[in-house]
Amino acid sequence: MSHRLLTAVFAALALAGCAKPPANPPPAQPASQAATPASTPGEELQARAAALFKPLPAEMASEQHPSTEARVALGRMLYFDTRLSKNQAISCNTCHDLARYGVDGAPTSAGHKGQRGARNSPTVYNAALHIAQFWDGRAADVEAQAKGPVLNPVEMALPDAAGVVKVLKSIPGYSPAFQAAFPGEADPVTFDNAAAAIGAFERRLVTPSPFDRYLAGDANALTAEQRAGLATFMDTGCTTCHNGVGIGGGMYQKFGLVKPFDTQDTGRAEVTGSDADRFMFKVPSLRNITETAPYFHDGKVATLDEAIRLMAEHQLGRTLTDTQVGEIHAFLGSLKGEIPAAYIVRPALPESGRDTPKADQG
Repeated sequence: MSHRLLTAVFAALALAGCAKPPANPPPAQPASQAATPASTPGEELQARAAALFKPLPAEMASEQHPSTEARVALGRMLYFDTRLSKNQAISCNTCHDLARYGVDGAPTSAGHKGQRGARNSPTVYNAALHIAQFWDGRAADVEAQAKGPVLNPVEMALPDAAGVVKVLKSIPGYSPAFQAAFPGEADPVTFDNAAAAIGAFERRLVTPSPFDRYLAGDANALTAEQRAGLATFMDTGCTTCHNGVGIGGGMYQKFGLVKPFDTQDTGRAEVTGSDADRFMFKVPSLRNITETAPYFHDGKVATLDEAIRLMAEHQLGRTLTDTQVGEIHAFLGSLKGEIPAAYIVRPALPESGRDTPKADQG
């Protein structure tokens, strides 16, 4: 073999030895780093809803107004007691009937001597979650709200706080109940304590619904029609005001925001005296809305479908189709909760005493 040929062979062998070995294939990606599967439309809808709404709590507790079983028991009695009205025919439950989802079904409620106020009686269920009480927000909480109707001359018509205390102290069975509910107080039978007890009772008036189960992760808690309605509800813009745990009740809004609504009631301006609050009302909660007709602050809208159309038109500037109205109505049906039947049973009330005032029809 020639010298030149040997040189070429050795050079080729040298280059082969210096070449890099073939690269190993990349290791398999750990399962924890695997690509996340794309969300399904149903999961995306549920995630959208979870960002806007929250499930109901078991109880609407308040640090300022702590609850005890004794306080709740007293509040339940007071809620049903018609002796807290001048004619002894009206109780809290008369206008806020707990067996009827907390309403009486009338545009406005009949009070003392058949008088009627200008506004619809809203439901007490889940109301303790709201930003304030009454359509105009004039009461900070359910405890403050409980005082209003008792002294309102159009409603229960007792003359003043002293008159309330006189009635309560004249009923022998109430004294030990107040002592148990407010231990350590020298004179626990007061109007403030009566209102606090009614508030304690109302703070457990919660109505968990299929929608709460859906928010908690049960995708099958809503029907296909209700899920379609939820999407329409959100896409239409209803969640601008109706959101949070109450699906409303968390803010004030102008009634007729986009298109003026025909009403003489100036709303919150009657409380604040500010022109900026003209026609501002507390946004109502939509929980149990299918059960609480008629609608709006004056109770003049008889059906839910009409209410849906009017809200879209006057608040959002939108005209909904029959299909959209039906879908939203279906979703709102998922907000119908379960009434706590055992909790709202009318209790036995203490008997009147010798000094308990008689019914006054004047």
